[in-house]
Amino acid sequence: MTDREPTTTRNLDIYGSGELTWAAARDAVKQALPKMETPVFLGTARPDGRPHAAGVGALWYEGDVYFTSGPGTRKSRNLAANPACTLSIRAPGVDMVLEGEAVRVTDPDVLEPVAAGYREGGWPARVDGDALTAPYSAQSAGPPPWHLYRFTIRTAVGVATAEPFGASRWTFDT
Repeated sequence: MTDREPTTTRNLDIYGSGELTWAAARDAVKQALPKMETPVFLGTARPDGRPHAAGVGALWYEGDVYFTSGPGTRKSRNLAANPACTLSIRAPGVDMVLEGEAVRVTDPDVLEPVAAGYREGGWPARVDGDALTAPYSAQSAGPPPWHLYRFTIRTAVGVATAEPFGASRWTFDT
């Protein structure tokens, strides 16, 4: 996600509802992350072009979405070869699909506050060198330590699942 404002907004609704506002969609995602019960799926492409999807634990921090993945996992290997990816998030009142790129973060000035955010959300993460570790994580994360990735949004599509309904696509300058 991003705290930046979109450069374009397109109403995708085919049932007569108004366009969704970026602020409402963004705030719903902020509210949903990093709660363990919030479904978040990362979509990547294998080197041969076949798709891959896996659940990830995501966190909103200072206008960006962060997630973790073990260095040996398929998703991390895919991102190393091609950082283009999607994040799909079911937030209160809106389903979001975000398109962009994810890059690994090793800066301690980012690692520590993101680890703190995960702890506040119920996952006891801590910084271990240039990665994160904890007593446990999702099976799909692989064994610790886990790399931290920052997701940069290029486009987002939101479909409201509650009134006032609607669907919109937002595009962001890079």
